Amino acid sequence: MTTAMPLPEGKSARVWPADVDAAVPYWVYTDPQVYAEELHKIWYGPHWLYAGLECEIPEVGDWKTTTLGEKPCVMVRSGEDEISVVENRCAHKGVKFCQSRFGHSKELICPYHQWSYALNGDLQGVPFRRGVKRQGGMPADFDLKDNGLNKLHVEVVNGVVWATFSDETPTFREYLGEKFWKHYTRVYDGRKLEVLGYNRQHIPSNWKQMQENIKDPYHAGLLHVFFATFGLFRADQKSAVDIDDHGRHGILISRKGEQKASEDLADVRNFQGDLVLEDPRVMDVVQEFPGEETVGMITIFPSVILQQQVNSLTTRQIVPKGPNGFDFHWTHWCYADDTAEMKLRRTRQANLFGPAGFVSADDGEVLEMTQQGAAGSPDKNMILLMGGREIEPTEHQVTETAVRGMWRYWRKVMGL
Repeated sequence: MTTAMPLPEGKSARVWPADVDAAVPYWVYTDPQVYAEELHKIWYGPHWLYAGLECEIPEVGDWKTTTLGEKPCVMVRSGEDEISVVENRCAHKGVKFCQSRFGHSKELICPYHQWSYALNGDLQGVPFRRGVKRQGGMPADFDLKDNGLNKLHVEVVNGVVWATFSDETPTFREYLGEKFWKHYTRVYDGRKLEVLGYNRQHIPSNWKQMQENIKDPYHAGLLHVFFATFGLFRADQKSAVDIDDHGRHGILISRKGEQKASEDLADVRNFQGDLVLEDPRVMDVVQEFPGEETVGMITIFPSVILQQQVNSLTTRQIVPKGPNGFDFHWTHWCYADDTAEMKLRRTRQANLFGPAGFVSADDGEVLEMTQQGAAGSPDKNMILLMGGREIEPTEHQVTETAVRGMWRYWRKVMGL
């Protein structure tokens, strides 16, 4: 049964299921008008977006290009203790002036007409501003101060750079809430970070599918043979799902088990008790964080997953590319003061994740399959009843509570 809940005026006619917290229509993944509204209200609205790690730009003048929503941006070390994020778009004719992934400059210069900007985005020079031989030039009322690069608001929080386009975004700590601030600082505790490596991939699926996927523990021990078999994340283990007060952020918490069957695994067809690793060092796990948990997968809405899976530490940035695809940027990192042994351990365990990881390759494939199904049936609904209709933290992982929470928040932001 459905009840009419139209999109905002001027949008295509769509309806939302009457059981609002337990079903979601497939058109949310495929409608280009919905996607355009998301860019405006979510990506460019009062939300913090992941820009990168502070350690990626250690020296003044170092910069890294990134994409926030669909807007190309530059994260730049603009001072000894200052990081700026500006749109990678010249104020003159819109040229994307930084083309490399990383670089170093004393200033930011557009190659087209040589407009130059300070590292913080202030316009500092325009060729022929006063004309040549008293001819031409910019009008008298042209002011450098009014024509700089578009600057985002920035917070650097324990080594991670966050940016927002909106003046209405609360502080990052307020955005997380105190409960999720504790989850965040468990791993991002103020120690300096160091990059181990990068992966990139394109997934032909809607960006929200990935936010859902990492809020969804229901699938983890069913889809992923590696998780089920080696006991990294399984339904019969001590685990929990936590969500913030708004429902937008989530965390999956679990404790590593063993490679053995149990009565609770009767529904898990992917368990393979005889599966053997050619290099068992991949599973050389050391307990290093407070408590007994070995997994803490945080989704910060809308742009990033902060992964702590045993000793593997990774940020996974979502870059939307229209309603039917997104780029996924993986940054594997360690603590700068890690021993050489621990850095090698983290690097080995990174083989579990990334585009071809023993675990994560499954996600990329199944999300594409999900998008294919959604595109063919935009008038049908998915069912989100695992664990009931409640939206609240749980002490188990047989639930879709965090997914329901995300959709409730999404509807509120989108006005649906």
